[in-house]
Amino acid sequence: MILEKIEKLLNEVSNLTAQNAEEIEQLRLKYLSKRGEITALMADFRNVAAEEKKTVGIKINELKQLALQRINELKEQVEASGDTDNDIDLTRTAYPIKLGTRHPLTIVKNQIIDIFSRMGFTLAEGPEIDDDLHVFTKLNFAADHPARDMQDTFFIETNPNDVAKNVILRSHTSNDQSHYMETHQPPIRVICPGRVYRNEAISARAHCFFHQVEGLYIDKNVSFTDLKQVLLTFAREMFGADTKIRLRPSYFPFTEPSAEMDISCFICGGEGCGFCKHTGWVEILGCGMVDPNVLEACGIDSSVYTGYAFGMGVERITNLKYRVSDLRMFSENDTRFLEEFESAR
Repeated sequence: MILEKIEKLLNEVSNLTAQNAEEIEQLRLKYLSKRGEITALMADFRNVAAEEKKTVGIKINELKQLALQRINELKEQVEASGDTDNDIDLTRTAYPIKLGTRHPLTIVKNQIIDIFSRMGFTLAEGPEIDDDLHVFTKLNFAADHPARDMQDTFFIETNPNDVAKNVILRSHTSNDQSHYMETHQPPIRVICPGRVYRNEAISARAHCFFHQVEGLYIDKNVSFTDLKQVLLTFAREMFGADTKIRLRPSYFPFTEPSAEMDISCFICGGEGCGFCKHTGWVEILGCGMVDPNVLEACGIDSSVYTGYAFGMGVERITNLKYRVSDLRMFSENDTRFLEEFESAR
């Protein structure tokens, strides 16, 4: 009688199936728990005749091993299919995980892009690892030009025979503009955001990587007045309708004439305070008319087209908006700092 029951259970166990972890657990309880059917057989084993105990004992052990093997096989099948209700990370904190927020640099970058997008600029992005040709040479940096000293460049691969073939980490996002001008004909109106790298000592005021947004507009009869009006509109959209701007002569190899733009201090209203060093003005970006040499190097006829370009540091704008005194805070992932921006859009 007990042998017949064992044979029946062997047949059942051989054909066990389950679709998920819950069904597997039910099978384990049915056959292997303290009140399971195999445990019940062990209780009946005491009533087996002495001459049959060896045969029955072997069969019960065979049934138990088969049940364990089959249930383990079902577990592996369910886990392999990804259909498991028991995916519990035991290392996860027991406390609820707070919802995150956008990084302050992302918030400000998106605001900058949105403002210029509403003025007709489209988005263009390029490589962070590029050649010297597009980062410097096409932007009017001669191989021995002293302006190259302004950029502390990370070199990945150098070519002694041809500087233009050096592989570098870009030190400004202007390489996006040279790539875009090579492949598009005017009118061109693009905004180029991205991360850049410079070999500088990390401190509260400088970092080896940071973020820029650059703009480029090329068409017929583009003037410096057009540039000034676009930048005034940007400043008032970003910092408030009462913001004033001033342009100071400067030098950049890829623009001529070149200028740096200041905005009236929005903390003191231009009266002078510690933030603006009592000048009433705060510098935010560099700009200028695209040098004809740059247009020609990128395949654009400088006798027909003119254009302007501008560039700003996202960290600089973020510092001004949120008064962050230490650049390192942007990349240290201190959640206490990041939580301060939960209400920012």
